[in-house]
Amino acid sequence: MSILAVTEVLVAQNIAFAIIAVGVVVAGVRLVTTENVVHAALWLVVVLAGIAGLYILLAAEFTAIVQVLVYIGAIVVLFLFGIMLTRARLGEGETVNKKMRAPALVIAVAMFALMAYSLWGYFGSTELEVMGRSTAELGQTTAQVADTLFLTYLIPFEVVSVLLLAALTGAIVLARRD
Repeated sequence: MSILAVTEVLVAQNIAFAIIAVGVVVAGVRLVTTENVVHAALWLVVVLAGIAGLYILLAAEFTAIVQVLVYIGAIVVLFLFGIMLTRARLGEGETVNKKMRAPALVIAVAMFALMAYSLWGYFGSTELEVMGRSTAELGQTTAQVADTLFLTYLIPFEVVSVLLLAALTGAIVLARRD
């Protein structure tokens, strides 16, 4: 493969990354600024689908599929069922405190700055040598991921699933007290 072809591929990947990243950021802002909880859940679907697209750009297809199946296919559906079963207010609510938006923005910017500072301090100008190498060459196979998920972290996954079920059941019980 010639240098020109590699450069064209990198430019195409960077353009795709920029488009997906802008979409994820816009959807994330809409997610936290909308006052309708159903719309917020649907914006969350857009954010999670964009993240799956970024995983595909990183050649992590297994992670992208897991992102779609677990987060979009299960967690968002759980959120939507919880919203529907608890008879949550779907329109603009009087409980939204608009005075807290400015402090929330300040805290968000401060957290971003802290994260950026920490990542820059840890990684600095370190370059990763992964271009042109497969995940198998890097020692990251789907079998290793599966072993980690289903051997090392099996009990935490099961505990979290029971916790989500208990939270949904508790929300239904509290909402149905009439």
